[in-house]
Amino acid sequence: MAEILEIIMIVSFGASWPLNVIKSYKARTAKGKSLGFLLLIFFGYIAGILSKFLNPQYMAAFDSKWYVLIFYFINIIMVLLDIILYFRNKRLDNINYKGQE
Repeated sequence: MAEILEIIMIVSFGASWPLNVIKSYKARTAKGKSLGFLLLIFFGYIAGILSKFLNPQYMAAFDSKWYVLIFYFINIIMVLLDIILYFRNKRLDNINYKGQE
């Protein structure tokens, strides 16, 4: 039951990431984005993944509980995509700013 509740938490928290990535892609600007926030979330997911691998009880039952990690990996990939788009959009902001001079 604990794993199901954890999955609900991760899915609920991560449900907005695909929409956020699409918005970042379409916006073509880094305005309103915080790299610090994105990195904090990214490292939080890394900590969550590592906690699973370092938990002896989880690892002992890994063959029947591996699916919990899938949701962590999906979310971390979405956050990584948003970080990449942040740098792309920051570069586009710089190009646009220079073009206005």
